[in-house]
Amino acid sequence: MTGLSVALALGATCVFSALAADPKPDAVVKTKSIDARIFLDDRIKADAALAADCLTEGRKWLDKNAAEAAAARKEDPQFFKDGGWDFERKYAIRSVVSDRYVSALRNDYMDTHGAHPNSDVNTILWDKSESKRISIRPFFTETADNGATMKAMVKAVIASLRTEKKKRDTSETATDEWFKSVEPSLLKIGAVTLAPSTEAGKSSGLTFHYPPYAVGPYAEGEYVAFVPWETLKTYLTAEGMRIFGGARPKGDAEEPQ
Repeated sequence: MTGLSVALALGATCVFSALAADPKPDAVVKTKSIDARIFLDDRIKADAALAADCLTEGRKWLDKNAAEAAAARKEDPQFFKDGGWDFERKYAIRSVVSDRYVSALRNDYMDTHGAHPNSDVNTILWDKSESKRISIRPFFTETADNGATMKAMVKAVIASLRTEKKKRDTSETATDEWFKSVEPSLLKIGAVTLAPSTEAGKSSGLTFHYPPYAVGPYAEGEYVAFVPWETLKTYLTAEGMRIFGGARPKGDAEEPQ
């Protein structure tokens, strides 16, 4: 075999290996109007109840967007001459605390042939012992809208966002106008996860995840605000005191959340 033949053969092998390594979607809808996929990471798949919950939600999302794409194509077929919409949703575990509380990220990608694709991020807090989704409410003595806990949380979130914007040299958008959507309410403060910790089985605090446009222009992308557990120590329940501890791992702030 010549050197060129060997190179071509090796190249073909590398391409095949790369293709073989591509993950297979866990749910798919593919029509003339849309190509949409759901992916679950391996850690989610290892928990049958959590995997089933995510897939049920994901399939509803696929069906909803497939119906909207079909309607849009029927109304304006010229916008589909280069292909259908492209949608993707990925579920991935961010942390597991006390071998009970699982924080997962839900990242969406959506291309409807507009000026640019869009993305969204949301979170799931899963109680393994109850096999159900929960909120962070059990970890705090009170979480009333405009209550002391939520006000302290918002103050800490905005301080973290200002710090992050300074790092990115985007301080000009660190304004009350951009932060007005971060409200002292569990439903309006932002999508939250339990941050990992340097102490095994613990959480170092809360991370809040904001998609493009939420707290800054599209070009700035996503933001993650971190609130150390010590900042909210006054408001923790006994269960909150049990699960929080340690510090945020050094690499956590630099890694994609």
